[in-house]
Amino acid sequence: MTDRSKKYFNPYFGGVMLGLVLLLTFYFTGRGLGASGAIKNTVVTAVHTLDATHAEESAYLSRFLSDDHHPMSTWMVYEVLGILAGAFLSGAIAGRLKLKVEHSPKITSKRRLIFAAMGGLLFGFGSQLGRGCTSGAALSGMASLATSGFIAMITIFGTAFAAAYFFRKNWI
Repeated sequence: MTDRSKKYFNPYFGGVMLGLVLLLTFYFTGRGLGASGAIKNTVVTAVHTLDATHAEESAYLSRFLSDDHHPMSTWMVYEVLGILAGAFLSGAIAGRLKLKVEHSPKITSKRRLIFAAMGGLLFGFGSQLGRGCTSGAALSGMASLATSGFIAMITIFGTAFAAAYFFRKNWI
């Protein structure tokens, strides 16, 4: 066994586990996985905390506000918190819990962080336009055999492969 193989889970095991979690999510909640809803609820809560009048008068934000249901009490928020806790625990167990920026020797840490932030913002914006993130639109959609799930996955991976050609010098 190489040093690297000791530090990472087998990706096939991870795929099987993700499939089981997705199946259990459908069974217990009647819905698939999704993370962008948790981010949306966090933004709604932050805007409502900073300027309640604006949030209540906003046609978009007001849909997620209710007197009897707080936006942060949805299961998706707990899902994302569980993902963060699980990632932290996994890194700690594997001895990989370090604060560092991994990047190609051809670019700086600053450039890597800027590109990561831009990619995250674009993906977050796109997930709201597409009414779901990769896990919600693609994985859960494909698991329920929805045509839109397959189209979402093809579009996400196709766009990633096309963009990788132009941005490959940032990683290779």
